[in-house]
Formats: sequence, C-alpha cells, structure tokens
Amino acid sequence: MRVLGIGPRLYLGDIYLTLQREGHEVRVFAEDPPERRAFGGLLESVADWRAELDWVGRDGVIMFERVGRGALQDELRAQGYRVVGGSAFGDRLEAEREFGQAVLRDLGLNIAESRSFAHPAAALDWLRAHPGRYVLKHDDAARTTFVGDHPDGADIAFMLRRAGDGRVLLMERIDGVEVGIGAYFDGTDFLRPACIDFEHKRFFPGEMGEMTGEMGTLASYEGAGPLFEATLGRTVPLLAEAGHVGYVNLNLMVNERGIWPLEFTCRFGNPGFAILAAMQRDGWGDLFARMTGPGERRFRTLPGWAVAIVLTTPPFPAHTETSPPADDPPVFFHHPPKGAELDRYHFVDMRREGDQLLGHRRSGHLMIVTGTGSTIPAAQAAAVARARNVIAPELRWRADIGDRFLAGEGDRLRTLGWLSPA
Repeated sequence: MRVLGIGPRLYLGDIYLTLQREGHEVRVFAEDPPERRAFGGLLESVADWRAELDWVGRDGVIMFERVGRGALQDELRAQGYRVVGGSAFGDRLEAEREFGQAVLRDLGLNIAESRSFAHPAAALDWLRAHPGRYVLKHDDAARTTFVGDHPDGADIAFMLRRAGDGRVLLMERIDGVEVGIGAYFDGTDFLRPACIDFEHKRFFPGEMGEMTGEMGTLASYEGAGPLFEATLGRTVPLLAEAGHVGYVNLNLMVNERGIWPLEFTCRFGNPGFAILAAMQRDGWGDLFARMTGPGERRFRTLPGWAVAIVLTTPPFPAHTETSPPADDPPVFFHHPPKGAELDRYHFVDMRREGDQLLGHRRSGHLMIVTGTGSTIPAAQAAAVARARNVIAPELRWRADIGDRFLAGEGDRLRTLGWLSPA
C-alpha cells in the first residue's frame, strides 16, 4: 500500500517508520523548514504533497497528522482519495470547545458548567465576580490546559493574566476518575474494539508539577464497552454525516454523580498513537485499510494492558525555536533495539546525523517507550525496562504510570459499574 503523510513537523513520523517496516511505500511532507524538521536523516520528505497525489492514487492512503485541515480532507475524499485523519466537523469538535460541549449536551450527556470568552481579559473580569475552582482551556490546541486548585480561583486569575490573546473557556472543576474512551471511525461507524485510557499529564510522579502535553498513559482494549456505549458511541450519526475518518477520543470525568465529558481529541494523539500501536496485532497498514475501505470492522488486539512512558530532556515541557543544532542532545541505548523490539521505541522529535541519534533541543520531547502485559504491573515493568535502556543527557521520565489506577481508580470505576471486576 502507498501512504502519503502530511504534517506540520512529522511528530508522528514513527508511524511512517513502522509502515515502512511493514513493507508499505511511504512518502511524507512536512510544513517546517528542513533544518528544523523532526526525523531528519530518518525519513525523506517531499517538497509538495499535491505533486504526489498521482503517486498515491485512489488506492493508497493520505494521512493528515493534525487538526485544522479537516475541510481539505473532506475535499480530497469528495475527489475519491482515501484520507485518514479527521474532518471539518472533527476540527470543530476539538478546536471550538464551546461547540464540542454543545454537541455533547444535545446528545443527552452531562455537561460541566462552562463559559467561553473571546479574550482572557473578559474571563478575568467574570472570574472576579464568580470566584471558584475552574479549569482553564484554550481553543488553541497547542496551549496546555490548566487545572485550578485555589478555592477562589486566584491561581486561574494568574494564568489568565499570562494567557495573551485568543479565545478561552472556564469550566467548572469536577473531581473524579479522569478516563478517556477512543476508537477509529471509518466514515460510517466505529471500528471495534474501543480503547480505554488513563492519561498522566503532570510533569512529576505523584501528580505534582505543571501540566504537560502528557508524560505517559495506561490503556487497554478490554473493558471500554460500557463507557463507550454511554458516551462516544452516541456520536456515530454525527460523525457519519460528516464523513469523518480517523481516531476520535473523548476525555471524561467519572464520579458518583455520573459521567462528565470534558473534551474531544479528533486526531492521532501523542503518546496515544504509541500505546495504541503496542496493542494492535496487525499494524498501521491494516488499520488504515480498514478505516478507508469496506471490510470487517473488528480488528485484532492484545489482551491485558499497555503502558506508555514519555522520555524527555530540557526544555520540556517548555518549547523554544532558538536552540542551535549543536545543543541537540545525543541519544544512546545500553542495548540497541532490533527487529520487533524496534516497535516499542517510538521517536517523536528526533533526528539522525551520520550514525548518531539526536533529540531536538527545541522541545526535548525525545520518544515514547511502551510495554504490554496481562496485568498492569507486568506492563509497567516492561515499559520501565525500556526507559532504562535509553541514555541521554538530563533524561527525565515518570516511573509511576498506572499507579493511580492500582491505588484506587480502578476499584472506583468497578464499584460504579463502568469496569468489569478485576
């Protein structure tokens, strides 16, 4: 199969490397300058993706990495191309948070009280009149969510004063078990099974420190059924009407009062793509074919659990565009992975110069390692062993991914009837 990948920086370049190992023909296009590109020396890129349409043809697959290009994807599908990524409707669900919440409310789901503001200054004025604990979200997907702890919202007020421009949303803070439900949509229906995941977004172990994009994830393709049917499964008619093709995840908060959907992710997440890959028996080529063509909607997965750990160096979770190439840290392995073991090391913002792997200093987002097992401790041990196999200056990662679930989140969900007994 021919695959044409399109992304702003190829942060999902590991998918293309995996497709090549599976035997598929792959060409990729990145929007950023070659000297700043992720996967330099690892993936060859093309200068103009439109010039490759004849090469990929109507039998190949075009993959878009990020939100914001949904209307273009819809246009290409109308021309007969097989496109994986999203849709204009999916873009709105993720990027326009107020719209996403309205859609969920219309589907009959509980909605946390929230209010959207055209500018952070307007949100700050409202907060002064309505003090309380809130979650600050941005329509700009690149901006990190901030979860307030102060009872009067003083910490939220500080973040609003630093927020710059752009639309923001203040959402009532709801306590409970944060859990995600995700599945692949093929333009008509979801493929099965759905995935259940537990993200770990704080920088430090023990859920301390700033919110990052993500430091790791616990996930399984078993047990998602009840939550899927009660939440994400209700979106089928809307996604089908939009012709959406790609991965869709719905982040939830679950407590004794019910299920509270928080936000959509209508794209391949990071590190979400890596933890999914760890549990999919037949690889990305098989999933792309199922999403873009007729056939069996149920695909093969591993039983049990998977753990993904994000490996970082400074300045993560910050980002800079001024770091020179000489500052890019070298990356080594105690035991270089080979064969099938390569599929457990997922590069993100990496490049190769000669025989040396380097991480881009601009982000410090090096790679994701994954482990699987019939139990959570077994999956944790496998992922930690791979993390310890990596050597890089100032390397940081969390060794506690999955501990929250073992410490009570799993039992709480089972008591509430959303997971089967252990």
